[in-house]
Amino acid sequence: MTASSSVIWPPSLWAATAQPGPVLAALDGDVTTDVVVIGAGFTGLSTAIHLRESGVGVVVLEAAEPGWGASGRNNGQVIPTLAGHDPSAMVKRHGAAGERFNAVLRDSAQYLFDLIGKYDIPAEAEQAGWVQPVHSPGRFKLAEKRVREWSAIGAPVALLDRAATAEMLGSQAWFGGFWNPTGGHINPLALTRGLAEVALKLGAVIHARSPAIAMAHENGRWRVKTARGSVTARALVLATNAYTGEFESDLAPEIANEVIPVLSWQMATKPLSDTIAKTVIPGRQAMSDTHRELYFARWDAHNRLVTGGAAVFPGAGGANLRPAVAERLKRLWPQLGDVEFDYVWSGYVGMTPDNLLTPQVPGFPRIHRLGPDGFGWVGCNGRAVALSISLGRELARATQGVAIETLGLPLSEPKSQPFRSLVRRIAPLALPLYRRLDAAEI
Repeated sequence: MTASSSVIWPPSLWAATAQPGPVLAALDGDVTTDVVVIGAGFTGLSTAIHLRESGVGVVVLEAAEPGWGASGRNNGQVIPTLAGHDPSAMVKRHGAAGERFNAVLRDSAQYLFDLIGKYDIPAEAEQAGWVQPVHSPGRFKLAEKRVREWSAIGAPVALLDRAATAEMLGSQAWFGGFWNPTGGHINPLALTRGLAEVALKLGAVIHARSPAIAMAHENGRWRVKTARGSVTARALVLATNAYTGEFESDLAPEIANEVIPVLSWQMATKPLSDTIAKTVIPGRQAMSDTHRELYFARWDAHNRLVTGGAAVFPGAGGANLRPAVAERLKRLWPQLGDVEFDYVWSGYVGMTPDNLLTPQVPGFPRIHRLGPDGFGWVGCNGRAVALSISLGRELARATQGVAIETLGLPLSEPKSQPFRSLVRRIAPLALPLYRRLDAAEI
């Protein structure tokens, strides 16, 4: 029996190459613990690890298996920034709490790689840095602003001119960029399964194939119900992000209704020769540029170039985009020649747009107090790998009574997205507009 014996995994590169996950039982009966965590992705497992490091009892409920959702499907880039907002925007929105959040985010990539090293997690981790090249001369101002803002709060960032960017990426396609050496990339499913193993060794309890169907604070305790049991706990962490309403729409509707699940696709090429690999992102940095249409790429451990984006047509899952993406890669790196893909897969990214008319423009993460000793967050907006691990630490501290005023948790009230179901359906259709804007921008 394997961890995936009763769960259908997407046909991803990560599912094909990650180490097997732990064999986990479903919840059967009623149990009591100190903290209950819903969701065994990056946030939930990080929360469990940090709780157990402090000797706090924790039970994690997972609807499928650890890493089945976005944590095991993403591109695996470790990026210590938000997608659409710089530090000043967080401070403007949240004041001192925004400043604390910025510090958490600034250090999040380094913290992730340190945690991987501390527990020797086999996650194909490469701290080669992260670069955001600009796709037009006009966008260079964005890179300058980001370097200025992140430098001001102590991030080790640098501005790259066009020549330095071309040398780093092996391409003349970009006009400069923003560089942070603390970033990098990992195999996300391998990391998730490794985090689960660490949590178990530290004494956490994880139940797979146990979707939560209801949660409530009753008589001074949290009670989370599943189809075959329940968990009663003093504190609760909701760590379900884009999949909050996918298994049970009534679990936390006020949270589910503020996040737009946008289908994101990933593609991995066939293994490429060492000769080619030495000319395409030769330093093996993670790269995601300033296109609104999401251009990003990184190497895996077996010389596959892994790229991705958002699906244009709902239900297509990216497979329909093979020719266009192959042509894009060839345009960016002509030395690749004709490109073939071994793997194509997809899954949801949790978006929290701040403008109904731009459903794919990244908004702010939403962090909430759900009740006494109850917390949760949604809105990774495509930047959750590093951030989730650090937020798991902060959420664990919050459930232990550490003062919110000392944590990087800018709390807000849940705010439902109006016309959410409609926006969810039309979100991919915004891509043609973004392409025109990108093409017209100088």
